[in-house]
Amino acid sequence: MTRTISALAEIGAQYDAVLCDLWGCLHNGIAAFPEAVAALQDYRAKGGKVLLLTNSPRPKSQVILQLDQLGVPRDAWDEVATSGDAAQAAMMAGQFGTRVHHIGPERDLPFFTEMEPDIRAETRIERVTLEEAEGIVCTGLDDDAAETPEDYKGRLMLAKQAGLPLLCANPDVVVDRGEERIYCAGAIAELYTALGGKSYYFGKPHPPIYDLARRRLVALGDIPKERVLVIGDGPATDVKGGIAEEYDTLFVTGGLAAAQTGTETDPDPGKLAAYLEAEGLSPSHAIGRLR
Repeated sequence: MTRTISALAEIGAQYDAVLCDLWGCLHNGIAAFPEAVAALQDYRAKGGKVLLLTNSPRPKSQVILQLDQLGVPRDAWDEVATSGDAAQAAMMAGQFGTRVHHIGPERDLPFFTEMEPDIRAETRIERVTLEEAEGIVCTGLDDDAAETPEDYKGRLMLAKQAGLPLLCANPDVVVDRGEERIYCAGAIAELYTALGGKSYYFGKPHPPIYDLARRRLVALGDIPKERVLVIGDGPATDVKGGIAEEYDTLFVTGGLAAAQTGTETDPDPGKLAAYLEAEGLSPSHAIGRLR
């Protein structure tokens, strides 16, 4: 049964490390959440380790720069693992060919150039037109402020006819940027699959990103799985993935599912129970906002 808590500190002593989501938990794409920052700082001050686990298609170095810009201090976390990192590993292994067509904004171009030492390989990847491509790398929409997945239907139909595999560097379908809900790479991959194409995912809730997180967590100490807590607001990504990987999971209800769970400060007990039953999810804990 899911237990609703009011602060991470209520259960923090049960865990030696947390795998904490970013967008919707620690920031909203515009600014950091002060209470969430304080909660992670307090957890670390008491000896806990914080690995930030995000479906961002950006490599770790770029996510750290973004966190700095959003006002997340570096004493709130120990390590970072991104969907972009896990997807880079697959790309550099040649799983999508060496000539790829990129769908995504220019700000995501570091995906092709900036890689951590545990990702780098000798494979030379070339970005090409759709007609020349052996595969597609999708990091998002070219203009997520103005476009929807339907704007890509024609391009995706051509890709499907050519039999191109699609690497989805961010399985999130939507995120909330401030008060605006925007589409992510997962929405493009979802449409491609619906059209008959083959999409491959490397972020939450899929295993590759958790494998990467475990490898990076080892550097922080020998931490048993039962002493690790997954924190996230995405029911289909953070919560589903944490449960599937057999981690205790803290569902932040005030993010993507705020309306469905009746969350203002805390979730409405009846709405939360009904929502979890409808979604077939059973997180260990729930909290309105990370604090």
